[in-house]
Amino acid sequence: MTWTFSTSLDDFRDCAGAFLAARPAENTVLITIAHRLAESGLDVFGDPPVFGWWRAGEGASVEGGPVEDGPVGGAFLQTPPFDPRLSAMPETAAAELAVALAAAGPGFTTVNGIAGGADAVRAFATAWTAATGTRQSVRFDERLYRLGRLTDPPRPAAGRHRLAGPADRELAIRWYEAFLAEARVELPDVPRAVDDKIAAGGLHLWEAGGEPVALAGTSPVLAGMSRIGPVYTPADRRGHGYGSAVTAAASAHVLTCGADEVLLYTDLANPTSNSIYRQIGYLPVEDCLILDFDAP
Repeated sequence: MTWTFSTSLDDFRDCAGAFLAARPAENTVLITIAHRLAESGLDVFGDPPVFGWWRAGEGASVEGGPVEDGPVGGAFLQTPPFDPRLSAMPETAAAELAVALAAAGPGFTTVNGIAGGADAVRAFATAWTAATGTRQSVRFDERLYRLGRLTDPPRPAAGRHRLAGPADRELAIRWYEAFLAEARVELPDVPRAVDDKIAAGGLHLWEAGGEPVALAGTSPVLAGMSRIGPVYTPADRRGHGYGSAVTAAASAHVLTCGADEVLLYTDLANPTSNSIYRQIGYLPVEDCLILDFDAP
């Protein structure tokens, strides 16, 4: 088996694009990140990204080495300072990736954590900690959901759905920042992310009493897939069903835009959100992990 590493988005999409598109649910994050890099530039998340794909062969290749025969069966990308994100892949591939990245060293990329499907992440982490002497800890324990049959929230909320426009920019930035703080997630350029969402028609608001009370984002429809996120209701507006309402409305919207699969992630530490999304038709796909690596 072999991993090929590259800093070329074009090579990554040429080699791994069809593999990612064949399983759009499990590969949703890689598909949307690659699209964002292509649309907004390789610096949109920070430092230049790195990519890799795995196929049958021998050894590992870095930057222009030989490409082995055989279908791609795994991929990863990293947009520093964020952690590498794994596609769906065999556990063997994940373990081999850890060994290959450890051998490539910090001159290629710095790995402070790993994210993806739980089984692949655990396999990577076992091999990484063995190769580097670091320790692993869980940052987030998540579940990926896929929309089955969309149903109305059991407790319909007062109000209506609308797309956010330029006049909503400052409110959306404040709510994005509040969401990120609660979720303990960093995003280098929140205003740019909000501007891109508004321009693409991917920022949804629920209004009640003539003012916005909840927000949901949607990703572009890619490989027949769109992902909901973030979903945010200000603390003083919670308990009225606004989050469920805006999620259901955003889900319905992307279905009309051609999505065959509508996805979202939940934090397993939050039983309320997991229950709410099931109530409007979301079904579990797989458990996912985000791990940190720390020096002993």
